[in-house]
Amino acid sequence: MNSSSQYGDLATQLLTESRRSTATNSLLKYNDVLVRAIVREQRDLEARIEATLARSAAAPDGDDPAPAPAENAYMPTVLLYQTAILRNKRCLLAYHHHRLEFLKDLYWSVGGALPLLLSLPPAAANANAGPNANAQAAAAAATAAAMGAGAAPQDVRSKLSPHEVDFLRNYADSLLRLRVDAFSSAGGFAGAGGGAGDGVTEDIDLLAPIAHPPKDLQVHVRVVRDCGVVHTELGAIDFKRGHRFLVRRSDIEHLIVQGYLEES
Repeated sequence: MNSSSQYGDLATQLLTESRRSTATNSLLKYNDVLVRAIVREQRDLEARIEATLARSAAAPDGDDPAPAPAENAYMPTVLLYQTAILRNKRCLLAYHHHRLEFLKDLYWSVGGALPLLLSLPPAAANANAGPNANAQAAAAAATAAAMGAGAAPQDVRSKLSPHEVDFLRNYADSLLRLRVDAFSSAGGFAGAGGGAGDGVTEDIDLLAPIAHPPKDLQVHVRVVRDCGVVHTELGAIDFKRGHRFLVRRSDIEHLIVQGYLEES
């Protein structure tokens, strides 16, 4: 460890990143270098504790109980190292918990469209990516603002660690199973003397935004990006960029959230 720094300084830097992320309402790149440095510091502290306990155990032979005061002399050192270990653990947990909660918010802000979230282009690339990328970024910004999620995420994939990508995928799979098993007229939990899907007469969209309750069943939309043929209550509709439609909100709510359509 550097003599000019103290135990816990690296963990403090990690917490400072979390505070900056909260203050700017943005996702910062996962600091793998700093996390690994804290883990190395943890191992160094554990090695120091073992070495200190080994020295305290190397007491003179004999039946004289005199070594007890010598053992107690090492306890403040052990306590200092152990306190630093516990603080580092708390800081690591707080940093990763903050990031996971932020990722959950981003997931909900795009209506559960995980491929869309992981494929959003970087802000710098939007200027040279053509009208489709600009339209996608603008739609994502409008969606995030409407749902109270702050600025639209940009280039999320490059800011995540591999474990965070796995977490998002597992989180999406868990929500999909919940949606099918508990909130679908064709599924449902079997229990309490009832069969699957008891009490559910129609599908409930868990991913629909609730920040602004809809005032009408029908909604005018403009196609921001081509999304192909979508089967609605009125039949199949081919949503091509630039076209406008009057459709049932529940049929295309997810497309609005994902940035393919926008209300006009």
